[in-house]
Amino acid sequence: MFDNLTNRFTGIIRTLRGEARLTESNIEQALREVRLALLEADVALAVVKTFIARIKEKVIGQEVMASLTPDQALIGIVHQELINILGGEKSEINLATTPPAVILMAGLQGAGKTTSSGKLAKWLMENKKKKVLLVSCDVYRPAAIQQLEVLANQTGADFYPVMEGQKPGEIAANALNFACIQHHDVMIVDTAGRLGIDEAMMQEIKELEALLKPIETLFVVDAMQGQDAVNTAKAFSDALPLTGVILTKLDGDARGGAALSVKEITGKPIKFAGVAEKLTGLEPFYPDRMASRILGMGDVLGLIEEAHRKADQQEAEKLMKKMKSGKAFDLDDFKAQFQQMRNMGGINALMDKLPAQFSQAAQNVKVDDKVINRTEGIINSMTKLERRKPEILKASRKRRIAAGSGVSVQEVNRLLAQFEQAQKMMKMMNKGGMAKMMRGLKGMMPRLG
Repeated sequence: MFDNLTNRFTGIIRTLRGEARLTESNIEQALREVRLALLEADVALAVVKTFIARIKEKVIGQEVMASLTPDQALIGIVHQELINILGGEKSEINLATTPPAVILMAGLQGAGKTTSSGKLAKWLMENKKKKVLLVSCDVYRPAAIQQLEVLANQTGADFYPVMEGQKPGEIAANALNFACIQHHDVMIVDTAGRLGIDEAMMQEIKELEALLKPIETLFVVDAMQGQDAVNTAKAFSDALPLTGVILTKLDGDARGGAALSVKEITGKPIKFAGVAEKLTGLEPFYPDRMASRILGMGDVLGLIEEAHRKADQQEAEKLMKKMKSGKAFDLDDFKAQFQQMRNMGGINALMDKLPAQFSQAAQNVKVDDKVINRTEGIINSMTKLERRKPEILKASRKRRIAAGSGVSVQEVNRLLAQFEQAQKMMKMMNKGGMAKMMRGLKGMMPRLG
């Protein structure tokens, strides 16, 4: 995400590194480049003007510390203004009400309301330990109700069944009564959308809002829509007492205009961001961390939290004990590492949170679940002895493994070469060589096919 904007900001900062001090000339040039970078990222023009004016005021109107180089001085100011424009402090979801806390999901058709409802239910159950009821008031889109029911089954949330012919208001009232009787902590209500804003849709959701009196009314918007997303957000904000925004498909948006504009335009905080298609792909939105990622600083805190939340701690500890005891890193360990990465969203998701200088080491590496599945298939076709002692893998064994996993012998050889790289990397990590480990990471990635 934000690849284009990150690259532009990195280039601007690199140019300033050759300057001895900040002058009126190099400030103007840097701000011109920042302005172009934001416009290319599809940030709203009004937001760009405000952003540049704030930076210019701070750069010219303050004494820059003598210990700071021009690039350090500018990046500090830009970083703080990015945080401000993204919302300042993290905005928590509000559940402080007599249960059930009602969360009303609003937005256009195709923005990801239904999927986000399922993801939010899962997040609330896992992180807040809440009993969640999912309710669909979308009686217009074919299979919308069934889709939410499937998501409820996948997440373990409860689902309120809808009878054919029921109206949205009737569904909402009955569901609220059901949630009270069944002692649900949270009730998430998915509403109908349209391909565009129309009076009937707005009237219906206004009536639902008046009936349910939600503690949170969240606007769900597709980040990849750019300016259209911002304009739609403004229309919903004018019609409804929104309390926050969920940005979906942020992982597919290389520009970032919607994220940088929506808070400034609507005045409503971004509370969550959809960063992957999986049900675990919803994250709380941290303005400071997102600003750091845009500037190529990465989100190491987010990466650590992700590891604690999704990685198998027992497996990690088991591997570290094995390495410290002097035992060799084998192919079973190699396979386990890919399983861990997949649990955390895949290598590309992890790299996106690393500082630019580290993520560049794997910028050409694209690893998807299919490639990881094929890697596991090759290893699974080996005997226990072969996985433990890969040095015994000669031509005849490789031919058998290739036939058993449905790949070529060349792919088996490629995997073994990558495994050797991984072995070296694990030795470096065991000796505390983090920088060496990062350089070795690229060679560890499977490149089958």
